[in-house]
Amino acid sequence: MNTAGNNLAENRTVPDTTPAELDAALAAASRAAGPLAALRPAERAALLRAAADALDAAAGELVPIAIAESSLPEARLTGEVARSSGQLRLFADALEEGSYLEVIIDTADQDAAPVPRPDLRRMLVPLGPVLVFAASNFPFAFSVPGGDTASALAAGAPVVLKAHPGHPELSERTGRVLVDALRAAGAPEGTFAVVHGMDAGTSALTDPRIKAAAFTGSVRGGRALLDIATSRPEPIPFYGELGSLNPVFVTPAAVAARGETIADGYVSSFTLGTGQFCTKPGLLFLPEGHGLEERLVGAVRGTAPAGMLSDRIRAGHAEERERLEGLGPVRTLVHGADAAPGVAPTLLATTAKELLADPDPLLQECFGPTSIVVEYSGPEELLAAAEAFGGNLTATVHAEGADAPTLPPLLDLLRERTGRLVYNGWPTGVAVAWAMHHGGPYPATTASVHTSVGTTAVRRFLRPICYQNTPQALLPDALRDGNALGLPRRINGVVTRDAL
Repeated sequence: MNTAGNNLAENRTVPDTTPAELDAALAAASRAAGPLAALRPAERAALLRAAADALDAAAGELVPIAIAESSLPEARLTGEVARSSGQLRLFADALEEGSYLEVIIDTADQDAAPVPRPDLRRMLVPLGPVLVFAASNFPFAFSVPGGDTASALAAGAPVVLKAHPGHPELSERTGRVLVDALRAAGAPEGTFAVVHGMDAGTSALTDPRIKAAAFTGSVRGGRALLDIATSRPEPIPFYGELGSLNPVFVTPAAVAARGETIADGYVSSFTLGTGQFCTKPGLLFLPEGHGLEERLVGAVRGTAPAGMLSDRIRAGHAEERERLEGLGPVRTLVHGADAAPGVAPTLLATTAKELLADPDPLLQECFGPTSIVVEYSGPEELLAAAEAFGGNLTATVHAEGADAPTLPPLLDLLRERTGRLVYNGWPTGVAVAWAMHHGGPYPATTASVHTSVGTTAVRRFLRPICYQNTPQALLPDALRDGNALGLPRRINGVVTRDAL
């Protein structure tokens, strides 16, 4: 996911954070870590709801700033504010439900085999201050009030957020909204701060007071930060969402049943948000003789040009599109010429045989409204194409009931390479829900076992602690016999909310 800086930012006046200011923010976050972690889940839930309410109340002020700095339309940004505040409230619900703590109690058993068992009580606790690198393509939902911020605060971890240079004024103002709301709701000073500048981000990443980091952006940028995080004297977890091609595989039966609908849906998906979604489908695999080329071309040509986040991102898309069009195996079905102020979509085509002959040049993310149609000759070639992919956030299959006996091998291959399998749908549009997984094997992310969307995202900023034979008075409330917090707990193998 390319998230280069916005050209408008060069004319803005938000200065980079000075070393002294950064040190003050990190010191405040370090001081806040203990008090924030000590709050009961319901108390942290109240903080998140206060932040959500303040964000909604400030939407009328924040959205115009976002429009000026991102070129995104008002309706999109207004919806993104609602998504961000809704995400904060969802994490508040998860805190009150309580299972995120993964409380497990095995009481002492002198008769256990092969040896007696001590009293063991396990739960999750916050890691400590978290550094979040904001993204450009979602100025709210993956930026200052985004999922990384919400999940870290829910975990009980203070957040130092490195603002994206694409929307510095929006970041500064949104940060003030959150800081003021958290302070008014009783959060410890230092619970949240926004810093600016590349030097501030890399310096914070090396600071021993930071205990984990999260990032959404390019493979190159994310990998550089990952290397810094893991080469510290005390390595820390680094949760990077990097790049994804999000392939779509369509069976002959699906083409026969609803080919034109699939063609229209694909074009709508890869051009949504001017192709600047991390879940944009980059390749569409269709069987030979699909007969949909005219429909696809018409749908692409009928899609109006739209603005991109910045001139730098627009130039990067044009460069990558030119590289793809210059490859021997690729033919251009529609060349979407850039015309101020918008960018028109581009549709390319090749064959699975040509892709498999030299996959690397074709299997690179093009951030923007360009996608590739790939024709395959049969099931074996389709499976070989699926096997050529690295890690992805999503993979999509369009099929019919009659395909059921032939689908398991394809789904098995895709399961190894993706974090979310979409069946007869489209990958754009990531529901903020308990079951959502927004992650995948490298290079989609640097930590395939975690998600950046959905309630289980909180798990990234927690670690287990086990108490053995510890007196009741010294245990956290969550582990005491009485279960005063009313948490779901696994006691001697059985999940219950009952007291011991």
